[in-house]
Amino acid sequence: MGKMNPEWKRAVKFTLFSMSAAVVELSSYALCNHVFSLAPWICQLVSQILSVLWNFTFNRRFTFQSAGNVPLAMVKTALFYVFYTPFTTWLTRQWTEVWLLHEYLIKALTMVGNLVLEFLYQKYYVFRDTMDTNDIARKEKQ
Repeated sequence: MGKMNPEWKRAVKFTLFSMSAAVVELSSYALCNHVFSLAPWICQLVSQILSVLWNFTFNRRFTFQSAGNVPLAMVKTALFYVFYTPFTTWLTRQWTEVWLLHEYLIKALTMVGNLVLEFLYQKYYVFRDTMDTNDIARKEKQ
C-alpha cells in the first residue's frame, strides 16, 4: 500500500478491519442463534455491539490514526448506532418474522450497509478534525 492515494489506503484499511469485525459479528451472531437459540433480532443487537467495539478500537488507532479524545469519539460513534441499531434490529425482525427471509441474508445486508455508512460517518464526523494525529501518523510523516 506504499504509493497508494492516502484516502484509498484509508478506505482499504477500514474495509480490512471491518472484515475482521465481520468475523466477530458473524461468530457472535451464530453463537447467539445456534447455541443459545435467541431470536434473530436479539442476536443482531448483541453481535452488532461486539462488532462496533472491535471495529472502533482498530479503526481509531490504525485507519484514522486519531490521537483525539477517545470518550468523545466513542460518544460520536454511539450516536450513529442510536439510530442504526434500532433500525437494523427492527428490520431483522420484520424481514425474518414477517417476510420470512433467511436471517443470514439479512445479516449480510445490514453489515454491508454498516460498512459504507460507518466509514463515511467516521471519516467526515467522528475523526474529521483528529485524523492523522497519533504516533503512527507522526512516524509515517517523518
